[in-house]
Amino acid sequence: MTEFNLKQERIQALLVEHKLDALLLRQVSSFAWATCGAASYVNTATTNGEAALLITPSGRCLITNNIEATRLQQEEKLAAQGWEFRVAPWHEPQDTVAELTRGLRLGADGPYPGATDLSRDLARLRANLTPEEDKRFRELGCLCAEAMDSAVQAVRPGQSEYQIAGLLAHQAERRGVQAIVNLIATDARIFAFRHPLPTGKKLARYAMLVLCGRRWGLVCSITRLVHFGRLPDDLRRKAEAVAQVDATFIAVTRPGQSLSQIFQRATESYAEAGFPDEWHLHHQGGPAGYEPREYVATPHSTDVVSVGQAYAWNPSITGTKSEDTILVGEADNEVLTAVEHWPKLLATVDGQVFARPAILEIL
Repeated sequence: MTEFNLKQERIQALLVEHKLDALLLRQVSSFAWATCGAASYVNTATTNGEAALLITPSGRCLITNNIEATRLQQEEKLAAQGWEFRVAPWHEPQDTVAELTRGLRLGADGPYPGATDLSRDLARLRANLTPEEDKRFRELGCLCAEAMDSAVQAVRPGQSEYQIAGLLAHQAERRGVQAIVNLIATDARIFAFRHPLPTGKKLARYAMLVLCGRRWGLVCSITRLVHFGRLPDDLRRKAEAVAQVDATFIAVTRPGQSLSQIFQRATESYAEAGFPDEWHLHHQGGPAGYEPREYVATPHSTDVVSVGQAYAWNPSITGTKSEDTILVGEADNEVLTAVEHWPKLLATVDGQVFARPAILEIL
């Protein structure tokens, strides 16, 4: 069964499960998932795109305006994929969804008048990757790693966070990857903020670069830190501790394990490293797919890991962080965003040794 047909089968099963007649997909992530990688956005930051998909047991419609229809037909080749185009002039009000769903029990990938909100179910469908998506994720991971490495190598003291963000965006975009999350902090801001939007502050010694890169709708996450001069001892200790926590996340993210079990092991690792409360200060990550996190893991998450899923864990201890995107395999986990030649910290979990990224010291 092709990737496209498998997803259509999963959609039909979802409709049956919820006793619905039709499914409306408006989110950029859902659109990309259902079309195997097509883009429906114009504004890269938008949640809902300029085109929507409507799936019923008997048909598949793509609803858009005359501005978007040509690109979706010619470049995304969605007419050839079997979508029936319903195109309205951009300047006229559109009631196509209401027209096509009159009398039907409708589900949607978010709040929509008269529809059942299936956003949780669809996030889990998007996180259940196909072999074709795994292959694309591997390629995306390599591109994000290359972009991060090239950007870090160009970072210099005296640059502003805006300039560093520009370096990261440039290296991502030149590889065909959109930097949909581009967070930069320098020096004291790394200790103050877990989500540091870049500012005009200039780098003195220490910088953190965070990238969530999107291509084919999929999103890979990666963080790296660079320090000019020798690391202070307290920061080195924190870096070693967060590497141990990250290694624990990776080690126990195995098929059949629930996210709550994984979370429990990781919080125990925080405590064993001497930082028992740090996990309260920021979320720890979760399954990746067509959103940076399709859903965030919590101590109460009942979802179970399966082969072929991608996860982006991001443990942090004030002043440092460790983050890569991994792919769950049959025998072990693969780090998709590993940066070649990056300095490593070795952490042992249940007898296994894991290499996690160290803070790059430039002496």
